Amino acid sequence: MFDTLSEKLTRVFKDLRGQGRLTEENINDGLREVRLAMLEADVALPVVKDFITHVKERALGKEVMTSLTPGQVLIKIVNQELVSLMGEQHVPLQLNVQPPAVILLAGLQGAGKTTTVAKLGRMLQEKDKKKVAVVSCDVYRPAAIKQLQTLAGENGLVFVESSETSKPVDIAKSALDLAKRQMIDVLIVDSAGRLHIDEELMQEIKQVHELLSPIETLFVIDSMMGQDAINAAKAFNDALPLSGNILTKTDGDARGGAALTVKHITGKPIKYLGTGEKSSELTPFHPERIASRILGMGDVLSLIEEVEQKTDKVQAEKLAKKIKKGKGFNLQDFRDQLVQMNNMGGVARLIDKLPSMNQLPVGAVSQVNDKEFVKLGAIIDSMTQKERTYPDIINGSRKKRIAKGSGTQIQDVNRLLKQFKQMQKMMKRFASKGGIAKMMRGIGGGKLPGMPF
Repeated sequence: MFDTLSEKLTRVFKDLRGQGRLTEENINDGLREVRLAMLEADVALPVVKDFITHVKERALGKEVMTSLTPGQVLIKIVNQELVSLMGEQHVPLQLNVQPPAVILLAGLQGAGKTTTVAKLGRMLQEKDKKKVAVVSCDVYRPAAIKQLQTLAGENGLVFVESSETSKPVDIAKSALDLAKRQMIDVLIVDSAGRLHIDEELMQEIKQVHELLSPIETLFVIDSMMGQDAINAAKAFNDALPLSGNILTKTDGDARGGAALTVKHITGKPIKYLGTGEKSSELTPFHPERIASRILGMGDVLSLIEEVEQKTDKVQAEKLAKKIKKGKGFNLQDFRDQLVQMNNMGGVARLIDKLPSMNQLPVGAVSQVNDKEFVKLGAIIDSMTQKERTYPDIINGSRKKRIAKGSGTQIQDVNRLLKQFKQMQKMMKRFASKGGIAKMMRGIGGGKLPGMPF
């Protein structure tokens, strides 16, 4: 998300940083480019106008004009205004009520409500140790109830039975009664969606809302819908007392206009982002971190949190001790690291959070090929345990067998062994002296598999 906007803003600020001093003329020129970049990113025109006005007022003040580094100060102002636009800070779910705390999800059909119910339930269960039940009031979309039942089973959530022949209000009442009897901490209710806003939908969800009195009423927005999604959010916000928004499919949206618009239009914060198809891919929305990513400064805090949550700490400690003792880094270790990287969503997801990624050649990050890592894993899996431990014994005949077993070519096996040797040397340097800094220089100086730069 934000790739297009980030690339354009980086170019604008690079030009402004090159100026010895900033004048009203070159500030206006720069902000004109920012305005165009935001409009192309599908940010609503009223939002763009307000944003540019606020930035311009501050940019033409003493803060920038008298600074020895005016370009840097202007970037700081834009960063602060982006954070302000998106809501200042993360707003967590308010669940401090007598159980069950009810969360009602609303939105148009196809926005990803049902999968978001499962993601939200899994997150509350794993991180907050809540007992979560889910129920579907969608009696219109074929197999909607069955879909939620499947997702609930996969994620260990309590599924409340419902029927397509029942009324949504009756389903909601039955689910609330069951949640009270079974001492459920959180009940998440999936409502019916439509392809467009209509009076019947609004009346129905109003009735469900009135019966449940949910502590959280969240609007689920498909970020790829652009302005249509924003208009829908406004209509629902007028009809219901929304407490927040969840943006879905952000991994497929390079523009990011919805994230920069919805808080301004509805007055309600974005609480979470759906970042992929897996049930684990729901992340808290932190405006300051998103602003940092838009301006090419990365999102190191989110990266650290992701590493802590999704890596095997015991395995990592064993590898660190092994390298420190000088026992070497073998192909099995390499294979384990590929698995860990895949658990975190692949290389493309990781490098998106690193600082200065938007300074790479245009389109370079989009060329990162995670399929290459799958191929590397297949090649290693086709080796014997002895070959993984002692790669030097892999001769011509062994390479031929490994290539055949993994469905690859001999040159692919050779490429893997060459890349492995480079990583082995890097690990030795890391173990000897210099630590992390030296290892990062090693990564920067070499070309990792699947990466075009």
